[in-house]
Amino acid sequence: MEEIQETASGKESDQPRSYWRWSKTDFFPEQSFQNWGTYKTAITESGSRFKDRFLNRSTDSFELNVLQKQSENTLHRCLTWWDLMWLSFGSVVGTGIFVLTGQEAHNHAGSAIVISYAISGLSALLSVFCYTEFAVEVPVAGGSFSYLRIELGDFVAFIAAGNILLEAVVGAAGLARSWTSYFATIINRNPDSLRIHISSFAEGYNMLDPIAVVVLLITNTIAMLGTRGASKLNWIASLVSVALIVFIVIAGCVKGSVDNLTPFAPYGAGGIFQAAAVLFWAYTGFDMVATMAEETKKPEKDIPIGLIGSMSMITIVYCLMALSLSMMQKYNEIDVNAAYSVAFQSVGLKWAKYLVAAGALKGMTTGLIVGGLGQARYTTQIARSHMIPPWFALVHPKTGTPIYAALLVTICSACVALFSSLDVLSSVSSLSTLFIFMLMAVALIVRRYNGRNVSSTLDRCKLGLFLFMIIGSSIGTSVYYSRNANGWIGHMITIPIWVLGNFGIMIFLPQQHFPKVWGVPLVPWLPSLSIGLNLFLIGSLGTEAFVRFGICTLVMLVYYLFCGLHATYDVAHQRQDVPGNVQDANNKGKTTDEAESGAAAERS
Repeated sequence: MEEIQETASGKESDQPRSYWRWSKTDFFPEQSFQNWGTYKTAITESGSRFKDRFLNRSTDSFELNVLQKQSENTLHRCLTWWDLMWLSFGSVVGTGIFVLTGQEAHNHAGSAIVISYAISGLSALLSVFCYTEFAVEVPVAGGSFSYLRIELGDFVAFIAAGNILLEAVVGAAGLARSWTSYFATIINRNPDSLRIHISSFAEGYNMLDPIAVVVLLITNTIAMLGTRGASKLNWIASLVSVALIVFIVIAGCVKGSVDNLTPFAPYGAGGIFQAAAVLFWAYTGFDMVATMAEETKKPEKDIPIGLIGSMSMITIVYCLMALSLSMMQKYNEIDVNAAYSVAFQSVGLKWAKYLVAAGALKGMTTGLIVGGLGQARYTTQIARSHMIPPWFALVHPKTGTPIYAALLVTICSACVALFSSLDVLSSVSSLSTLFIFMLMAVALIVRRYNGRNVSSTLDRCKLGLFLFMIIGSSIGTSVYYSRNANGWIGHMITIPIWVLGNFGIMIFLPQQHFPKVWGVPLVPWLPSLSIGLNLFLIGSLGTEAFVRFGICTLVMLVYYLFCGLHATYDVAHQRQDVPGNVQDANNKGKTTDEAESGAAAERS
């Protein structure tokens, strides 16, 4: 297999190549980009190539045994369930509770922010179940990108990849800007006082934040230096967060008043769901932790404990902290930039605002470190597939980290953080995240009921019909609710269709795949519920979020049609001409995906 892989990527020299290299062949080694002539030929074949890649599916063995070789050096297996649990805690707690709680309580949910967090937490936990089953069976750095590539194909995986990178860049940028706000609070200044106002720029993009850029550079450098060291720093620092959370909950209940909880839901159910859609951003750290599966010592045990255990704990923590904030201040008095610090000041604990702000800074810092780890691993696997230049897939031989991938995300995040405000960033990130999690639930149902080379064409058509019923009814429920929140007639149509779709899968389709170690319970019901919740929350977002999402998706498609499509096509169809190799005869005429997947299966 190594001989085949070496031939496919070019002749290997006796001496290992330097990691610090920069050449055209490192970025665009594919045949289509050798010169303008080959590129023009590729463009004229775009239609047939798109059909080929749209129908292509990867395999577990290809993602596990073949793609990793593109990095030249391996990621170090050094993490346990303890590390994963605290990585998830460090990534999530600090991102949402300190950043978005005040904004959404003030603008949309009021004291019912507690319910918004519970709804988002349930949706996130359902997504965690789907991620965990995949991560246990396919423990690779690509996370949802790899899982979707296996079950839904290259094109859907690319759309997900674009949204993953968008989520990574926007999420890190938003967190870094919040770091600036809390730091300003500590030194007794207005949250925006450390930013540079440019009056000629558009609203939402006119407050430049150079401090956020510096914070991003520092935290991502820590992530680049080594996974194990970053993990240790994270779980030690997260113990400080636990002590702070206990203080906030107790002090909020003692100093607060239940009178501040009324009116409980001033903006109605619509405000609760709109807040839940944005607050879902607060739970996105776990998908970054799922990318650490390739560096986990015992994925079959460590991943379920680390992911499910941490997410359950985090949901409870979020609800308690949101309740504490609501008891200290009425919703219309909550500061949208530094909610907890200002709330403690309002109840007479002026000194506590410094403690809370410092703790929030700690949480945001560890969130950026863990985010840097996960974002780089997503980017690595995407680059391994050649959807972006394979140069970004290279792993440093000493640190065992993908430094180039980390630099790509860091630089992009820093540019976005310099200009964009938090409300702009949070809505875009939430829609991208919810979209990916919805696709993950679809992929899990497909994995269970569509056996490759086993299921008949009729069974595939049935599965497609039932999934259409589930997804279509979920969209219908979301649209109907957003237009007529108090109506019920439409739901009497959409919800039964959703139920019938699930019963159809259970009754008319045999399950083709059974997880060997850990699997999502109550399939297809729980994944279908995840689809419904994610689409419902997407429908609760504002129009601007869809406009920004649409523009970003259009840019992704343009890149795919002119670059990503041709790179992945070339890699899949390069010939395996290895003289004297027994497998050459067997693989002749097959695509690279097929040949190397078959070879990997023979080895196993």
